[in-house]
Amino acid sequence: MSSRTALSERYQVQLSTVYEVCRVLGASLDIERTFRVALNTLSAQLGLQRAMVVMPAEDGGHLLRIHSWVGLDRDQAARGHWRSGEGVIGRVYASGMAAVVPDVQDSPEFLDRTGAFGARDDRRLAFIVVPMKTERATVGVLAAQREMEDGARLTDDQRLLTMVATLLAQSAALHLAVAEEHSRLLQETTRLQKALAREPRGRLALDNVIGESRAMQQVFTEVHQAAPSRATVLLRGESGTGKEAIARAIHFLSPRKDAPFIKVNCAALTESLLESELFGHERGAFTGAVGERKGRFELAHGGTLFLDEIGDVSPGFQAKLLRVLQEREFERVGGSKPVKVDVRLICATNRDLEKMVQRGEYRADLYYRINVVSIFLPPLRERRSDIPPLVTHFIDRFNKENRRQLKVTPEAMKVLTACYWPGNVRELENCIERTATMVQGDLIRDLAFPCRNNRCLTQTLHFLDKADAVAAVAGAHGFNGHAAPPANGHAPSPAAADASSWSMPAPAPAPPLAEAGAAETAADGVTRIGPTQQLPPPVSRLAGPAPDGERDRLIWAMEQCGWVQAKAARLLRITPRQLGYALQKHRIEVRKL
Repeated sequence: MSSRTALSERYQVQLSTVYEVCRVLGASLDIERTFRVALNTLSAQLGLQRAMVVMPAEDGGHLLRIHSWVGLDRDQAARGHWRSGEGVIGRVYASGMAAVVPDVQDSPEFLDRTGAFGARDDRRLAFIVVPMKTERATVGVLAAQREMEDGARLTDDQRLLTMVATLLAQSAALHLAVAEEHSRLLQETTRLQKALAREPRGRLALDNVIGESRAMQQVFTEVHQAAPSRATVLLRGESGTGKEAIARAIHFLSPRKDAPFIKVNCAALTESLLESELFGHERGAFTGAVGERKGRFELAHGGTLFLDEIGDVSPGFQAKLLRVLQEREFERVGGSKPVKVDVRLICATNRDLEKMVQRGEYRADLYYRINVVSIFLPPLRERRSDIPPLVTHFIDRFNKENRRQLKVTPEAMKVLTACYWPGNVRELENCIERTATMVQGDLIRDLAFPCRNNRCLTQTLHFLDKADAVAAVAGAHGFNGHAAPPANGHAPSPAAADASSWSMPAPAPAPPLAEAGAAETAADGVTRIGPTQQLPPPVSRLAGPAPDGERDRLIWAMEQCGWVQAKAARLLRITPRQLGYALQKHRIEVRKL
């Protein structure tokens, strides 16, 4: 009868212990406090001399440290650390299986790192370690020590500590989830506050144009300002940035939205065909002209005429186009009667018209006629925050057209966001459509893109292989920081380079920002540039010459070396620190491959 009474009392104590631990853990999400109170409850109810919770260190890795304890002082707790798989603590954490050491003095695997759990005189001390497990992983271990007196049952202690460890693990997982959600909400709140502070008037939007970045919002503002007027608009930007979409937006935001919108690609036609296409022709004007035909200017009367690739028209046609823009009238090919039109002109080009005017390749008077309102469209690599909404738009359109339900994983979105996109939005659209067509299943993962398997065709157009990069560095050997190749294009020998100093007309210096930007002269006599100086022209034996502009040379050198700054610095014959200054000065985002 007495044994039954003792067993009933033991079960009553265990049930009371579990209840008290549940009540403590449910009172707060502060696991620093609740774990400490829970361990005190275990020690008081079960007569445990010492107990501790061991969890991975906050800095990550496989190092385990004491999180909460009872029966130890601070110095002993600070010494407690184990690696995964090391000692009894590390083995239980790594395997997820409980361990019981009946006598710590007889166990070679027991490591008393704290100095508190070792043997005491002739007393027999047991050590019980159970894992704190959730459905997904082991988040820590619960360890306790008791003195082996008469009636002590280690099996009961292990079972009870396992239940308590499960409660502690669930509390720790809940605390981590709440902390991550709280951090995410804080970041989202900060981002929204910055966005509202940066854009007090709210976001602007255009039909069929996606742009949430600050650069595109500036473009949208300029479009809304220029659209109501009759002024000629010149759209500038790299190929594939969406100039035609912006031109359509200008037309449909203008008072001419109900009139025709006519577009012509000037680079796709020869001079004679372009003249007939724009101005029309009379019957019999040339072979095959069997009837009168109106040109694009007449068809766009009262509306908008979009001339794409305006920088590629021939010098002869530039004079004819200038007269139409000045007089607002023209004559059909083979005709003599002037035709007056009311047309709003929008032009687009990816060429550097200013340099073409300087070289005499483009008429200055025509340049001033079309360059009334200039709107610059930023390349996609300078507005990376627009890539996710663009990808979503292209995927939704592909799903609708092909009756599929594709989705893009976060890892795949990171690949797309990190790409340099020399072809801009057009290349992004092409990449999405190609990958979506060839992918198997309903998820587009990061490995589905050709660039992850070295099969990206764009890289063959814009990047050099390793052999060419080595040749580029070899071609630069023997030149100092301001050296330039001679007129015949052959590089001098190292001896010649040391014997004489090569020079070239220096580009216009940038305005000094600080005294720290002065040039530095190293011990080897090489002049190093500071953050406010112009970059020296790189020297290479590649097929094409390096670009003229400092910013273009920086991008060129980085592309040659696969966006490795140390290699690009050697190619430009400057130090990596100076290259970093130059990249920051020109706001060039370093591509992560």
